[in-house]
Amino acid sequence: MAQLAMNEMTTFRWSFEQDVHQYLAAGIPALGVWRHKISDFGEDKAVELLRDSGLQASSLLWAGGFTGSDGRTFRESLDDAREAVRLAAEMKAGCLVVYSGARAGHTHNHARRILKSALSELAGLAHELHVTLAIEPMHAAVAADWTFLTSLDETLATIDEIGSPLVKICFDTYHLGQEEDVLRRIPEIASRIALVQLGDTKSPPQEEPHRCCLGEGMIPLREIVKSLISAGYRGFFEVELMGEEIEAADYNDLLRRSKAAFEKLTQR
Repeated sequence: MAQLAMNEMTTFRWSFEQDVHQYLAAGIPALGVWRHKISDFGEDKAVELLRDSGLQASSLLWAGGFTGSDGRTFRESLDDAREAVRLAAEMKAGCLVVYSGARAGHTHNHARRILKSALSELAGLAHELHVTLAIEPMHAAVAADWTFLTSLDETLATIDEIGSPLVKICFDTYHLGQEEDVLRRIPEIASRIALVQLGDTKSPPQEEPHRCCLGEGMIPLREIVKSLISAGYRGFFEVELMGEEIEAADYNDLLRRSKAAFEKLTQR
């Protein structure tokens, strides 16, 4: 059965506590936890609130930046990622979303070596704590500050080099939904997907994210969701919306519309 979740980035202005209560009230059973929000709220309190609420954590967002693109050293980023793995395990999150970091002046090959080194070190802890690492590629137009992984092939090749069943892909439809042959390829990659993030857009991605409500854009969401379910994907479908149109929305209405759109997408 398809499982709906809402990423906390979608309700940017709400606090973690507001997200928990409002998602519950909207009948949304899971949330993608944003570390920024629980840092403000308190990690221990957040884990307790989640447990008491009955909401599941579809993912924990995010760890990475191993290339130094955000000003941290490799070791600082890796230590932070280890903390994130432990937190993901504590809240029983479906996965930990990982961004490689931008190239940051490195050659592409060297950036890949840095990422491989980080993931190889993290994989052992992830295995010990039963946490799946979900590597997220992004559309090249918006990836500059986040990752040098901008295609399915490149991301899957990186995962192959690690060789761990707990290192998978985060499939965001906003970034990957327009890749050539994506629908044809879903059956072969479905088992390698840790998390599906649902995003839509009315025009191709540009430098700033400009997502729209599900079903109102150009991404073939129904076909993608149907193909994933048919191929055996049983993880969460996590709604992740952001951009000018979303920022101006009434969040309670956005939750209602997102839930209705998901139900429509998953109708047989």
